Amino acid sequence: MNRNPRSEQLFQSACAMFVGGVNSPVRAFGAVGGTPIFADRGEGAYLFDVDGHRYIDFVLSWGPLILGHADPVVVDEVIAVARKGTSFGMPCAAEIRLAEAIRRLFPEMEQMRLVNSGTEATMSALRLARGATGRDKIVKFAGCYHGHADALLVSAGSGLATFGQPSSPGVTAGAARDTLIAPFNDAEQLRKLFAEHGDDIAAVILETLPCNMGLILPDPEFLDAVQSLCRAHGSLLIADEVLTGCRVTMGGAYHRFGLEPDLIALGKVVGGGFPLAAYGGRREVMRHLAPEGAVYQAGTLSGNPVAATAGAVTLEQLMERNPLGEMEARAEHLCTQLRKAAEDRGIPMHAQAVGSLFGIAFTEQPPRNFDDISAADHQRYGRFFHEALARSVYLAPSGYEVGFLSTCHDDATIDAAITALSEALDATDQHAS
Repeated sequence: MNRNPRSEQLFQSACAMFVGGVNSPVRAFGAVGGTPIFADRGEGAYLFDVDGHRYIDFVLSWGPLILGHADPVVVDEVIAVARKGTSFGMPCAAEIRLAEAIRRLFPEMEQMRLVNSGTEATMSALRLARGATGRDKIVKFAGCYHGHADALLVSAGSGLATFGQPSSPGVTAGAARDTLIAPFNDAEQLRKLFAEHGDDIAAVILETLPCNMGLILPDPEFLDAVQSLCRAHGSLLIADEVLTGCRVTMGGAYHRFGLEPDLIALGKVVGGGFPLAAYGGRREVMRHLAPEGAVYQAGTLSGNPVAATAGAVTLEQLMERNPLGEMEARAEHLCTQLRKAAEDRGIPMHAQAVGSLFGIAFTEQPPRNFDDISAADHQRYGRFFHEALARSVYLAPSGYEVGFLSTCHDDATIDAAITALSEALDATDQHAS
């Protein structure tokens, strides 16, 4: 029996209009199989689909909804602002309100620029780094995702630390040529890369806590090498906090792990569920940006009052409530119980939490890099995903992604999820054949 006839019908209609039936590839369920469910509404920790099913939502629009779906304070203020106008293409007070909230949480952002997506934030930060240093090359780490700008859609070549190769058709060899790839958590390979190219490296862009190859904990020695090599060679360090901002600490993951970035890219939470992101950093670097400097970047909807208000209200509530400690305790409890359930069943699975984030990987050991997560049992994850969905828990439809908690995921919700996911583990292996 088909549980989701309305979703099936909508997906058929969507396929006639959108490539693959979706407007972002992971939504198509390609990594787990099956037909995507279509959302109808959200309320707190719960998502409701068009067929009337309610799910405990651990995706939360891929991270922005840290206060849960349709937070009433955010919604009320957004409605009030929208009635006065949705976009003006000129400065407005909401921009300043949001920037003041950001700087309280990220004091290293002495100056900033509001944009519309995480991709735009990282892309612009890299352009700024190149303009400020007069250098061309950048370093990224294999498996870390920083958006879909051409220079970042790059994978490693045959060497451990190597010039990048385009990882998507349409990305030219020229666009990839100045991107150097190194393995995450490998300090020695990073030192070799800087020894060869250090004088040409404008910036290193880093997810301090990678969240797009599962949840990977950084080695302290590796982070020390990143920081010291950037300083020694005059390269800028860009912290990509699009996913981790306000989810690991009340500021950035770099605060927790002791890094001092020159530039920071934010998104997700700082937009409060609307298309908004930001990048910023030291004033001496930011002054190279137009209109003060020569590095150009602009945006029609940047800083629009609706998105800026949603972001400001979200951050203000976080600062008032300071919920990260409780959220991390619940995420840790979820992962501890999942590890125990897997161990009791003889299933190789690792689950770990940091802040309000958690990762699940069907591996014997905690993954440390992209190769480790690539070697995980992703077919088993796909079966687990669908068994969880049938038990009203919505996990990320890919074993490379992380899960998110909101302030609305209370103890009862987490306990219900543990019960459902433990049952899903049982059913996963029963349906393996």
